[in-house]
Amino acid sequence: MDKIHKKYLLPSYIPTLLFSPLYIIFFHHLSVPVAGDSPHVYNPTETIFLYCGSSKNISSLDPTRTWIGDINSEHFPLHQSENNASTTAEPSQQPRGAVDKTPYMSARLSRFQFSYTFNLTPGQKFIRLYFYETSYPNLDRSKAFFSVKAGSFTLLSNFSTSLAANDSHQDTILKEFCVNVPENQNLNITFSPSQEYKDSYAFINGIEIVSMPPDLYYTTATGGKEFPFLGQLSGALFSLSNSSALEMVYRVNVGGRPIPAANDTGMYRTWSDDVSYLTEAYPSALPVNLTFQPNFRSIHNYSAPVEVYQTARTMGNDNKVNENYKLTWEFPVDSAFTYLVRLHFCEFQPEITETGNRIFEIHIANQSAEKRADVIAWGGESGVPVYRDYAVIMGSKANQKKQNLSIALQPAPAYMTNYSDAILNGVEIFKVDNSGSLAGPNPDPPTTPTTVKQTTSGNNSSNNCKIIIAVVVGVGSSFVAVSVVLLFIRRREISKVNEYSGSHSVKKSWWDRFSSFTTTSKSTKSNSSSLPSDLCRHFSLSEMKAATNNFDKVFIIGVGGFGNVYKGFINSESGRGTTQVAIKRLNPGSQQGAHEFKTEIEMLSQLRYLHLVSLIGYCNDAGEMILVYDYMPHGTLRDHLYGSDNPPLSWNQRLQICIDAGRGLNYLHTGAKQVIIHRDVKTTNILLDEKWVAKVSDFGLSKVGPASTTSKAYVSTAVKGSFGYLDPEYIRFQRLTEKSDVYSFGVVLCEVICARAPIIRTVDKIHKKQGNLAGWALQCYDQNGTLDQIIDPVLKGKIAPQCLKKFCEVVMSCLDNEGIKRPPMSDVVWGLEFALQLQQEYEKLGICVSQLDDDDDDDESLINNYASDYDSGGMFSRIGGHVLESRSMSKMTISSSDDYGFSSKDSDSKPIIV
Repeated sequence: MDKIHKKYLLPSYIPTLLFSPLYIIFFHHLSVPVAGDSPHVYNPTETIFLYCGSSKNISSLDPTRTWIGDINSEHFPLHQSENNASTTAEPSQQPRGAVDKTPYMSARLSRFQFSYTFNLTPGQKFIRLYFYETSYPNLDRSKAFFSVKAGSFTLLSNFSTSLAANDSHQDTILKEFCVNVPENQNLNITFSPSQEYKDSYAFINGIEIVSMPPDLYYTTATGGKEFPFLGQLSGALFSLSNSSALEMVYRVNVGGRPIPAANDTGMYRTWSDDVSYLTEAYPSALPVNLTFQPNFRSIHNYSAPVEVYQTARTMGNDNKVNENYKLTWEFPVDSAFTYLVRLHFCEFQPEITETGNRIFEIHIANQSAEKRADVIAWGGESGVPVYRDYAVIMGSKANQKKQNLSIALQPAPAYMTNYSDAILNGVEIFKVDNSGSLAGPNPDPPTTPTTVKQTTSGNNSSNNCKIIIAVVVGVGSSFVAVSVVLLFIRRREISKVNEYSGSHSVKKSWWDRFSSFTTTSKSTKSNSSSLPSDLCRHFSLSEMKAATNNFDKVFIIGVGGFGNVYKGFINSESGRGTTQVAIKRLNPGSQQGAHEFKTEIEMLSQLRYLHLVSLIGYCNDAGEMILVYDYMPHGTLRDHLYGSDNPPLSWNQRLQICIDAGRGLNYLHTGAKQVIIHRDVKTTNILLDEKWVAKVSDFGLSKVGPASTTSKAYVSTAVKGSFGYLDPEYIRFQRLTEKSDVYSFGVVLCEVICARAPIIRTVDKIHKKQGNLAGWALQCYDQNGTLDQIIDPVLKGKIAPQCLKKFCEVVMSCLDNEGIKRPPMSDVVWGLEFALQLQQEYEKLGICVSQLDDDDDDDESLINNYASDYDSGGMFSRIGGHVLESRSMSKMTISSSDDYGFSSKDSDSKPIIV
């Protein structure tokens, strides 16, 4: 029997059923919102409906939603340039595609960036953006290209409402996202016109923010909600942490009608029907049990509305027919993203009441998801709603912007089950962010048909023959020419090798040398130079390819001196579950090679500390050198200081990150069996995990310190490190000590407070000294005893003066020109902890930093007034006894690379080797 492909036409009896008076009456009854105390309704802790470009508060057709105008709104402040303020406008006509015209009847528009700030409770939120693609005064609708960011996540990039509307054939666009709001942080939603298109502008009609249950889609704090990761190693599991963002791509009520937001379980989600996505369904029944009430008994009662579980699509009554095809849907999705697919089930047919009555297979994206799907077994009994989650990667494919993500249900044969049939009630598909971005490509613009000149058949035939002959002759000539060239090159190379090998041994490439090293290492475990596979995991190249979708470029999250860094997923050593990891793959053209690879493994495999990035394993198969680390969702410290669109870190956050990194370095210097000198301390080698805990990374240049514990002990070695961070004493004398790390860390501290690069080569001659951050900081400190002249403008007025002075003392002590005068890392950490404590005490006492000025006597009086009852001779009375000894700073001005006798091409402090 022929299968039905692409657009499926419903059987003749189904339209009759759908539009019969009885069906409409009953479903009108089912569409009434359920009372708030119903077990399957969620009561959000936070609901915000912002009507952009309006000064009015308007109720929508849904009586539970009142839209608040953003003009003069104190609750949701708008941030924009005074000289380039946004405008507001009302469309000239009402949207055709929306039943509810709110919030589409006003808009905020601008050719410049603008943003809203939302003061929210911590937790996971739905963010819904409403756009009405129409003509606005003095603006070309085709020029609306813009990006949208929510916190650190890019939701849309170079997004075109015109192209999106053409693609969907609707003039209204709703984009839904899920993000987590951390504690003590506001949520900024920023709209930025694209710089890639002339006269572009950004606009927004409405913003909706609704709290969601903490375990609805994300992994819970206790580690639950892990689900199969299809296409990965056997038994691999996937989880969604708070550091991930989601975009809702499809939410479908299978076999039923669309469900409006008012009929959802309190979270205002909309559900479409599934007819547009069916590609194979014969004869597909649409069972409707009007008296059926699902038995909501799980903690996920609110996962879908009642209507989703009261309708479904099955395969019909003929088992033989069912066994010969798959009930299939296809959903176009963006390439190069991971997707969360949630399938909803509820077994309510009266004849199916026991385990094994209906068994079927589930295939997602042409990969097996379930071999024996049994809804009764999942729910425990008939009538219990359940859902199943799966993760799948839709990698790049021949430069295709989109691919079809298929969901196919295959019934088990009759000898395995009572009914060779399958059932599905609902589908949700979410895009998972790729390194903080959910932005996909715009649809292609509509093509204009071209006129083809008609010719006679005789002319066509003649022209075709000429074309074929020309192609054959051209290909043949090219083949002969290429063959001759290759033969000539081959003979020349053989001649050179023979001539050279007559008196010399053939020089080995770096990989040949490393291969011989690893081969020798594997041959004897007792060899001290062998790679420590007993201390960290050895991965095969096939595992690395599976983890990165064959090193797909879309999974690159960073590029360093070693090579590309990929985000990937590996199977746990227990064989159950997946781990999100960072995979660093050596670039054959890198300055670093086998030695750095070996050093990194030997160092990190023996070190386990909270503030050091953990090495999970390595791969050295088939000419590859790959390192696998813990994944750090928030990236590098530099990413959050300058050179990116990330929101600025607070001063307290920066201090805590410095303390964490300092503890990591102190552990290297004092906590390991031998002193370990990192030798490449910089902000790009300080990584931030999901909870913003800082960890020191990249040990490829690390060196074991001197065996002697005397203050003058050092290791004599060539200068290696990153320009701008190098210890001047180390550069002059090639004498490496742990105090070299202290100096580099002092530069990091300067970056943290100033939010600028350590080296800027674009400064003019007059401001030449400002090009080197360390030298400039020393000069500023000599002038007035702090760095307040050059601190990050974001921090102005937010740092308590005593905290600033203490921090500057620590910085200056680290940057001392003589290594012996620099403090050990333990003292540096203590000084930073004390600075943080000073800042926190100011805040606890309720002192507003803006009340304080440079007059120490007045500040002291103000502090004493606040602290007299609170402190009682405690914290502030002991300040003098715990201050690090101020050290006289030798003046040092570093103005250019010529001062050191070498140069670096880059200004971004990449590793250099002298």
